[in-house]
Amino acid sequence: QVQLVESGGGLVQPGGSLRLSCAASGFTLDYYAVAWFRQAPGKEREWVSCISSSASSTSYADSVKGRFTISRDNAKNTVYLQMNSLKPEDTAVYYCATRSTCRVGPSSYNYWGQGTQVTVSS
Repeated sequence: QVQLVESGGGLVQPGGSLRLSCAASGFTLDYYAVAWFRQAPGKEREWVSCISSSASSTSYADSVKGRFTISRDNAKNTVYLQMNSLKPEDTAVYYCATRSTCRVGPSSYNYWGQGTQVTVSS
C-alpha cells in the first residue's frame, strides 16, 4: 500500500522549533522530489518547501526562508522539515507530497500524506 505519513507536529511557543517527518511506505522515495505544503483554517493550501530526488536542490517560500530547512534520508525513505524561530502565522496543517520534480503549487503532486497539525501559540 502506497502511503506517506507525516509526524512531528504539535504545540510550540513562538520562537520554538519542531522537526516534521514524512515517511514513505509501499514505494521508494529516491525517485521523487518531495514538497511540504501547509493549510491554515480558511486559507488555501500553501507551498512551503521542496527537495529534489537527489537532494541537490532545495527551495523555500519567502515566508519560511532562513527559518525552515528541508532534508532527506533516502536510506530511511524519509524527508524532514526542520522548523526554527516559529511564528503564530506558521500555524497550519502540514502535508508532504511527491512529484517527479519540484514545482511551486499543489497541482500534479501525486502522493499526499494525511497531514500533521502545527500550532504556534503562547
